[in-house]
Amino acid sequence: MTGRVSIAVWNIHRTRGADGRCDAERVVRALIRDVCTPPPDLLVLVEADAEARPHRGCLDLERIAIETGLTSLHRGPNLLWGPESHGLHGVVVLGGSDVVVQDGRLVDLGGVCPRGAVVLDLELRGHAVRCAATHLSLVQGLRVMQMRTLGQALDRMPPRPLVLAGDLNEWRPWSGRALSRRVVGRYLRGPSRRTFPARLPVLPLDRVLAEPPLSGETMEAVDTPAIRAASDHLAVRATVRLR
Repeated sequence: MTGRVSIAVWNIHRTRGADGRCDAERVVRALIRDVCTPPPDLLVLVEADAEARPHRGCLDLERIAIETGLTSLHRGPNLLWGPESHGLHGVVVLGGSDVVVQDGRLVDLGGVCPRGAVVLDLELRGHAVRCAATHLSLVQGLRVMQMRTLGQALDRMPPRPLVLAGDLNEWRPWSGRALSRRVVGRYLRGPSRRTFPARLPVLPLDRVLAEPPLSGETMEAVDTPAIRAASDHLAVRATVRLR
């Protein structure tokens, strides 16, 4: 049995836009009108919590749910950094009404800046899928360490087809060492599109990668004036084939 799932990723830069102002309303409008039209099955947001403690969430998730039908999949305190956070170190996963969360955990990845991964075991249209959403370091050596840590954590979990999504900070379209099978222990592949900086995109930092038997089929950068104004990253929408 085969099917397809759509996944959107956007680093919202803690709502700081091109003019240097933090404007959560501007981000929410761009999410509703541009990124989530039509709503994807999964939405991964990066830098959606404040950087300083208590890492308070930046967005009105209730309004996003009303307008798009996408709700937070961080159901329970074990999937939140803290009681005021949307997710873990700004990484948040939202899903549609047909997404069933069967299990979930947070994986601390370390680094100079706080980094982590949200790992969710999902049922999507009858398919078992594991989604690991993360925001990796700007430094390659730290990215390698972080992905090694995540790969080892995944090795301790029951086998399940994997999708890796988020701001991976890897500019090489062929994925680079940190995302290699030698480091992660998995063969992760998917199309790439330039997303950073938003005003003149050059680097494909925001990615959706899939492990066989899943496969990344399509990806597009969502490039609109509203998105360029709201963040320093463009959003991406990808299609992953389920088998």
